[in-house]
Amino acid sequence: MENETKLNKSSRKLETREMNARPKAWVPPSSLEAPQPDEGWHHRWVRYEYRGIPDDKNVNGRLRQGYEFVKSDTYGDRLDIPAIADGKFKGVIGIGGLVLMRCPVEIKKQRDAYFKSQTEGQMQSVDNDLMKDEHPNMPIHRERQSRVSFGGPKPDED
Repeated sequence: MENETKLNKSSRKLETREMNARPKAWVPPSSLEAPQPDEGWHHRWVRYEYRGIPDDKNVNGRLRQGYEFVKSDTYGDRLDIPAIADGKFKGVIGIGGLVLMRCPVEIKKQRDAYFKSQTEGQMQSVDNDLMKDEHPNMPIHRERQSRVSFGGPKPDED
């Protein structure tokens, strides 16, 4: 009797969540697949060439902003990553005229804050210029909202 109950019990290995998990859905491969950046780093694909013509201005601009090239040996054997085989970008992760560059997250945040303040300054300038032309009998209303909706009727079709 004791042997029969042991035979009827299933192994604990067969009762894992992995056995009950849904099969993974197929997704098209990404041609710009990049390794997950290490803690404290931000990755960005940068164009170094367009139709065989070098784009040094673009690459040099990123270098001046604090970006550096990501070499294929940076991530070792974690992924099979395409690297440029020859030329001045030899050993850098790259594909189809793009190279992978990285910068510290702090620099990215500072850069984002700078461009946000530039945009806010431009919007304030536009508002000031617009208010100059406003007439008291015809006030100008500024609404800065955007809405994104999927499906259903369009707002003007209610």
